[in-house]
Amino acid sequence: MPTKPDIFIIESLGPDDEGNGRFEGPSIMHIARLHGKQPIYRYVRTKREFKKAIKAYLRSNYRYLHISAHADKEGLATTNQDEITNAELGAMLGDGFVNRRLFLSACSIVHKRMAADIIPVTKCFSVVGPRRDIEFAEAVVFWPALYHLMFQVDTASMKRAMLASNLKKVATLFRVNIGYFSRSVSAKAGFSEDILKA
Repeated sequence: MPTKPDIFIIESLGPDDEGNGRFEGPSIMHIARLHGKQPIYRYVRTKREFKKAIKAYLRSNYRYLHISAHADKEGLATTNQDEITNAELGAMLGDGFVNRRLFLSACSIVHKRMAADIIPVTKCFSVVGPRRDIEFAEAVVFWPALYHLMFQVDTASMKRAMLASNLKKVATLFRVNIGYFSRSVSAKAGFSEDILKA
């Protein structure tokens, strides 16, 4: 069954973020709706709720998964400080994530080892996200700008070359250190080296 070119957002932030209204998902939803999309948003606080949200995403058949959370190189953290390693995320997504794209708004999350934990296991098209720490003020403008540029050109798909081009533009504008790994049938590892890395 073909996937739907729409965004499913899972967000899990710290108590301080919640108390101060620092949410990224609603901004992305607003931009997506302006382009005729029907984004789905799930806010979760525990690992159990996160797993349920992943299952709901896979059932939705949406092509793009956007996760907003605190993180480090090893993986994500929920509001309640439950840890989700990169390998665990890959296992949760499994083969139901084939031919989809993962966008991660989380500090220092995207690197070669992380790509190895996700792409070969899931056969997804790509993994995109910050190589270094990212401030909330940067993230909340970076992602809506990227989705706006992508949907402005084509609401039905995200082509690799166009995604790379727009990532470079937005990363330069907002000074975000972004990484982009993509599935590759020719590479021994099963994925490309970081497409945006000079």
